[in-house]
Amino acid sequence: MATGHTDPRRRERIITAALDLIADEGVAGVSHRKIAARAGVPLGSMTYHFRGIDDLLHASFTHFAAGVAAVFEAHLARAADRDQARVAVADLVHALAEGPRRDLVLAQELYTLAVREPAYRELAREWMRRSRVHLERHFDPATARGLDALIEGLVLHRAVDGERHDRALTLEAVVRITATGETIDGSSSNGPLTR
Repeated sequence: MATGHTDPRRRERIITAALDLIADEGVAGVSHRKIAARAGVPLGSMTYHFRGIDDLLHASFTHFAAGVAAVFEAHLARAADRDQARVAVADLVHALAEGPRRDLVLAQELYTLAVREPAYRELAREWMRRSRVHLERHFDPATARGLDALIEGLVLHRAVDGERHDRALTLEAVVRITATGETIDGSSSNGPLTR
């Protein structure tokens, strides 16, 4: 393994270690020493890559949010029409809800920080904006906002109750939210749409 500043993946390893530690112990349990030990890097290298613990936390949550946004894009980019987009949203809910518990915990840690700290609030807003950009490829902005809230809510419920969600019920909720309103091309759609 490369040492010193010639190790091109050191920053990435530090961020991964920070996210793993946050998932295990919460933000309150984070320290430079613990992260350095997990990442297998010298303690002194932490300040080379990050100005302080807050800079490291912000970079780590930014990395995490970008990963979740990529999951949104991967699911929704495949949809060729509105009905396929509905199925893609239901699939997305289950991919996120049934994914690693680490990611469920990290999302909640970010939201907790966002409620308290303006810098993290802006990060969370940008995360939501990026998610809605992908949803708005298929649905009007108001519907996309409702779907985003549904996705986050169902994933949160899964994190808390631990039970698998019925995919048919998830799809039904998506259909109900998207059944009326403006289509992406601006035309009106006031009646229920087929699945």
